[in-house]
This record gives sequence, C-alpha cells and structure tokens, in this order.
Amino acid sequence: MKLARSLGSVGGLTLASRVLALVRDSLQARYVGANFASDAFLVAFRLPNMFRAFFAEGAFSSAFIPMFNRKLAEKSGKVAAYDFAERTLAVLFAFLAVMTVVMLAAAWPLTLLLSGGFARQHPTPEQFGYAVELSRITIPYLMLICLASLLGGILNSLDKFWVNAAAPILLNIAMVTALFVFHCTPEETARAQAIAVPLGGVLQLVWLALACRASGVSLRLRRPRLDPEVKRLMKLILPAALGAGAVQLNLVISTALSGYLLDAGSISYIYYADRLNQLPLGMIGIGLGTILLPTISRLLGAGREAEAMETQNRGMELALFLTFPAMVALIVSAEPIVRGLFQYGQFTPEDTVRCAWALAGFSIGLPAYVLVKVLTPGYYARQDTKTPVRFAMISVAVNIAANLMLIPWIGHIGPPLATALSSTVNVWLLYRTLVARDHFVADTQLRRRLPRLALAALLMGLALFAGDRLLDPWLNGRIYERYLALVMLVGAGCAIYAAACFVTRAFLLSDLKALVRRRRA
Repeated sequence: MKLARSLGSVGGLTLASRVLALVRDSLQARYVGANFASDAFLVAFRLPNMFRAFFAEGAFSSAFIPMFNRKLAEKSGKVAAYDFAERTLAVLFAFLAVMTVVMLAAAWPLTLLLSGGFARQHPTPEQFGYAVELSRITIPYLMLICLASLLGGILNSLDKFWVNAAAPILLNIAMVTALFVFHCTPEETARAQAIAVPLGGVLQLVWLALACRASGVSLRLRRPRLDPEVKRLMKLILPAALGAGAVQLNLVISTALSGYLLDAGSISYIYYADRLNQLPLGMIGIGLGTILLPTISRLLGAGREAEAMETQNRGMELALFLTFPAMVALIVSAEPIVRGLFQYGQFTPEDTVRCAWALAGFSIGLPAYVLVKVLTPGYYARQDTKTPVRFAMISVAVNIAANLMLIPWIGHIGPPLATALSSTVNVWLLYRTLVARDHFVADTQLRRRLPRLALAALLMGLALFAGDRLLDPWLNGRIYERYLALVMLVGAGCAIYAAACFVTRAFLLSDLKALVRRRRA
C-alpha cells in the first residue's frame, strides 16, 4: 500500500500538471489554431520534450538512482552519496553546456530534420526561418531540464517524490501566462510560447535546488573529472536514454514524417491528440516508473527478491487497473473530448474530427505506453540498460515501417497507430525477457484480475457510447459549460467503471475494506 500511497501523491501532482497542460493546449488551440505557426512551434517544442522524456523521465534517473542509493547504503552514507552527486553534476554541466552551444549552432538542420522540411506545406524562406528561430529559443531548456533531473533524482532517492512531481507545474504556469498575456497574431503568440519554455525551465531548476537545500543537500560545482564511477554512470545513461525514450523517439519520427508527407495542421492534430493521451500516461506511467525504480533497486540491493517481485506484480496490476478504462474512454469519447477542450476560435469543427481520429489511434497503445514504465525498472534496478535499448530500437524500426505503410493509406491517423503498434512490440519483448530470466512471474492475483478489469472497462465503454451524445449541447457552449460537461463525462465513466469492477469481481468488497484499514494504519 506504500506503493499506492506514493503513486497517489506523485500521480495527483502529475495529474495537476497535465490538467494545467490541457488548459495551456486549449488556449493554444484557441489563439494559434492548427496551421503553419502552430506546426512550427510544436516542432520547436518537440526537441525539449524528447530530451525531457529521455533524461528527466527515464535515462538519467534510471542510471543515477540505483548508484546513488547504493552510496546511501554504505557506511559513509550521505557523505559518499552527495560526493558522487557533486562529481556527476560537474561532468553533466560541462557536457550540457557544450551540447547546448552545438545545438544552437545547428538549429537550422535540426529543424529541417524534425519537420521533414514541411515539404507538403511549401514554406517560404521567411516561414522556415521563423521555425528555426523558435527552435533556437527553446533549445536552452534542454540544459535546464537535464540539470533539474539530477536534483529530482536525489529527491526521489530521499523519498521526496512529491517535490519532483510538482516541478512540471511551473513550466505549465509559465506557458499559460504567456498565452493569457501576450496573445495576438498566431505567429506572435507562438513566439511568446517558445520564450516561456526556457523561463519555465529556470523556475523548475530553482524550485528543485531550493528543495534539495531544505533537505540538507547543497551541491557545489567542481571541475569536471571522469573518474571510474562517473564513467560507469555515463555508460549506463546512453542506452537507458534510448530505451526509456522509445515512445518519444517514435513521436519525433512520426512528427518528421508528418511534416514531410502530410498537409498543414497534421503535426498539430497529432500533437493535441498526444497531449490528451499523455494525461493518463503522465499520471500513471511516469508516477509508477518514478516510484518503482528506487523501490525495486533498494529491495534487490537488500537481497529481498520476493518482495521486489511482489512490488512489480502490484505495479502492473495498478497500471492496468487505471489504463484499461482510460484507453476505452479515450477511444469511445474521443470526439466529444476534443470538441470540449479545443474547438474554439482558430480551431474548427473539421480540426476536431481529424484530431479525434488521431486520439483514438494513440489510445489503442495506452496500456503499452504505461507498461514500458512498469517493466523497465526490472532491468534498470539490476543495472541492465542494454537489453531495453535493443528492444527500443526494434520498436523504432517497427514504427518507421508502420508509418511508411499507414500514412499513404490513412493520412495523419497513421503515425498514432504506428506509435501504438511499436510500443506494444516493445512491451512484449520486455515482458517475455523478464519472464525468461525468472525476474518476473505473474502471480495468481494478477492473472485473476486482468481479464476481469478488461471486461469492466468494456462495460464502461458501452455505457459511455450510449450516453456521451447527451452532453453535446454543453460541449458546444461556453468555456465553463464545456469543462463542466467534461467533468460530468469523466465522473460518470469513473462511477460506471467502479461499479463494473465489483460486478465482474475484479475487485471485491474485502479488498476495499483492506485498503481502508491499511490507510488508517
């Protein structure tokens, strides 16, 4: 139950951040729409988003936390751990400074690569120059978020999960403020959004630095030196980055192919759909991944293999308990959700339909996206970062092949479906290998509950399909009416799913009583 309580705090704050991000995206749809300016900003924003997933939500934490935890467990305890963190900071800061300068100089080819040159949109030199300008503005965020990931990893290791989970809220506050205060033409509004990205990164870094100092951690900046421990960390980071960031890498490839093969607005449809898909992924997958890695690494370090296995079983059960209904709801109610959030101002009814189809495509893979976060700690806690990267590269190859086959056939729906397919392949490979190594065995409780949870989610989906059209008049109304209708839709879905779980005996009354007793304890 400690796992559930920790997920509650991390997931709750991540949910708050994702909800604020939806407010940001709805304002962006209203003031910018789905056009070249929107596509240009989203290409510029894709690069820092990718690195955030690689480092802040995956690679750095996956490599750093187990090594930092082992230092904490030594006789010298915090002294050795903080010394290791300082040595890591020195090398990381030097590397990031050089990388940022190089990427700023290479902004033009990077933009060309990430956008496919906007080939179908036939941009003028001025338009493409505008896209490059936005990329240069957002690039410094990469350095800020990677440094923040170091401080966040330390706080997670000290069980200060909520502090790190709250940091992304500051980025969303900066971007929402920019939209409210500086909106005018679509081009100028997109530029204001780009400027808000590095400003949000500064706020995140300052927040985490203050939290570390309050926890007794004050890191000094040393002269960088590649000692054996830091070298080992760096060797672990690269494969972990590719493994943990497979979904983001697939999205980057999808964005580039969309820019090259599809018309104006397609990148925006895919982005808005992905943002909705990221809401449950952020709350469940990232929250579980954040908690499972330090928990499992501590248990394995203490030789408590059975408890580590139990923790991962419960993590998978909790993940699917939450993602099955989210997947079904986002498929069945895709159009009402998109209409209620985005169809306003520059965002047209035709944009809503196109975005809803992309959302349904992404949502098919939602359980797979989350299970990647649940299964990879089983490798990283054992310091195996190479196996996940092999599987990630296979999934990237599947994604590219599926994109090339699907885009000529179904247009902008192809990239979301390709992403879902490639993530499913990745999860199957991760799961099969853990089982083959005897590092994971699905216990009786997990095997009993999964089919019942799937049935409960399907029952909820049938009810939503029958009733969501009743909310149509409100979803076309004023902003507060739209949000109220969406709250009613989500509330009804949760209530129906809860009832279906008891009807199908996916959860029993005794489970609920045990949960209440443990929370009181």
